[in-house]
Amino acid sequence: MTTEETRAILSLALMAAFVDGDKHERERAEIRRIADNLAQADGVHLPALVQDVLMKRVQLEHIAAALPGADARQLAYEMAVCVCDADGLHSPAELRFLEQAKAALALAPAAADGFLQQADAVAAAPLADAAPAPVRSTVDEAALDKSILNAAILNGALELLPESLSTMAIIPLQMRLVFNVGKAHGYQLDSGHIKDFLATVGVGLTSQYLEQAGRKLLGGLLGKLGGGLLGGVGKQAVSSGMSFATTYALGHVAKRYYAGGRVLSTQLLKDSYASLTQQAQGLHQQYLPQMREQARTLDAAKVMALVRGR
Repeated sequence: MTTEETRAILSLALMAAFVDGDKHERERAEIRRIADNLAQADGVHLPALVQDVLMKRVQLEHIAAALPGADARQLAYEMAVCVCDADGLHSPAELRFLEQAKAALALAPAAADGFLQQADAVAAAPLADAAPAPVRSTVDEAALDKSILNAAILNGALELLPESLSTMAIIPLQMRLVFNVGKAHGYQLDSGHIKDFLATVGVGLTSQYLEQAGRKLLGGLLGKLGGGLLGGVGKQAVSSGMSFATTYALGHVAKRYYAGGRVLSTQLLKDSYASLTQQAQGLHQQYLPQMREQARTLDAAKVMALVRGR
């Protein structure tokens, strides 16, 4: 993929991130932070791209002209869809934008609409079954710690896959982990509460997808077909272990929060999350072989089944 194509795909993803005027400023600030952190990569200056999108200097027809190939156009659309669905089903404004992008990119309706339906299924996946939370009793700490580690390894494996949906699947699986930790401590949580919890510790849903997918794209993994998967998994050329670390940290912060009766301050939650993320980054190499092995067993159907809790 050329630098011009990468720039165009990221521009469309950023347009998708900012198209919804209802998106919280906290999320917008996080997107800018990510762009600053990635900065100059593969010839693409991300802070400048963000500024161009915000100033409306980028138009859909410019993006389409920079993407002559059908595969690159489909990948650009898929990233835009995942950005719009990362924090839940797309809004009417986001849907209008996606329709305009599909037309500008001249995509085959069957492929574009089929991917949108898949992404919607991921965004709308239930947190878990409808069984009520148990009356709070003694929590099996060892079993809970194991479930957090397993979730972190799974999301680390998903980070190694080249498909757009595998990156998007990380978010609902993180939400389900928080749900299960709360349930183990006797709390019945809904998606709104969990999204607020993630925002409080400093995890933005749209921005997290953008960072994960952006790293994959800039590293040459996202969208690869055929031998790209095993090559990427074998070299681990793209993954920073971000998904492993954030999932591990979220699970353990949630464990502290719900075990303590939900009385931790916002600052303490943020500090705990930052500390645990750093700790998890130190564990990443230890569990990387398990992530690679699990990545080799996953395909699109298995990813969808995991998101649906099957």
